[in-house]
Amino acid sequence: MDWHDITDLPFADALEPHSGGLSPDSVYDTVHFDRVTFADERAASSRFIDCAFTGVTVQGGRLQRARFSDVLLRDVRLVTTSLAETSWAGVTAERSMAAGVEAFGAQLRRVTFRGCKLDSVNFREARLTDVTFDSCDLRDVDFAGATLTRTAFPGSRLARTDFSRARLAGTDLRGAELGIIIGADSLRGAIVSTGQLAFLAPLLAETLGIVVSDD
Repeated sequence: MDWHDITDLPFADALEPHSGGLSPDSVYDTVHFDRVTFADERAASSRFIDCAFTGVTVQGGRLQRARFSDVLLRDVRLVTTSLAETSWAGVTAERSMAAGVEAFGAQLRRVTFRGCKLDSVNFREARLTDVTFDSCDLRDVDFAGATLTRTAFPGSRLARTDFSRARLAGTDLRGAELGIIIGADSLRGAIVSTGQLAFLAPLLAETLGIVVSDD
């Protein structure tokens, strides 16, 4: 599917093209943001409902406490953008990239990341429920203190991904390449494969203070 093809969306026929910038405390309903760059925009506490972002770049800017409901992001770039305490429901992000993004305290429910790259994204203290990272590349992503419920990472690569103090419930790590940072209880509530458990054994032993010796 081409990045600009949004005919698969149930609300595609209702979308209207957007022009201009973004404003705080605004409501964007059935709006199509296409091939535009937003630089240092201020759109705190705005609402995006039944919207599509295609070929969009967001450089910097503050969108804290914004709400995204039934939104598509396709081939979107988010660079050093503040998405702190935002709310995401029914959102799909495809072939998109986020680097240096602040998303601490965010709430994500029924969100799918597909073929995305996340680099140095801060999800500290965030709440993720029914979230899937499908075939994604996560580097230096911070889930410290976050709550992940029924979150899955099929086909994803996790490099230096921090789960310290995270609370997991039915979080499925099967099928992921695990390069993770954990604390003593970080993986309680996680689902892993037998092969992953063998791979994680030295890290788990180190975290728990277990000395493994055959002498």
